[in-house]
Amino acid sequence: MADTAKISDLLEALDRLSPRIPVQIDLWSVREIAAYLKRSDAVVRDRIVAIPDFPPAIRLPTASGIGRGQPLWKARDVIAWAENYQERD
Repeated sequence: MADTAKISDLLEALDRLSPRIPVQIDLWSVREIAAYLKRSDAVVRDRIVAIPDFPPAIRLPTASGIGRGQPLWKARDVIAWAENYQERD
């Protein structure tokens, strides 16, 4: 019976997990880019996204129409950009 309870607990925990968005269509914030590149949020925000060949940001409109939303980047573009810097033999 203990095993059944553990399995039930695991199933409930799985139900509470958010579904993963496929990387091909996901949009990343500075935080996700920082995690992927193993850098701090500040380094990504201040240095990485300022590199001229870094992918352009997407800024969704705000509800008020004033200002611009937080910058987001296509995950697949960030990954491709990083892989461009892989050293060759």
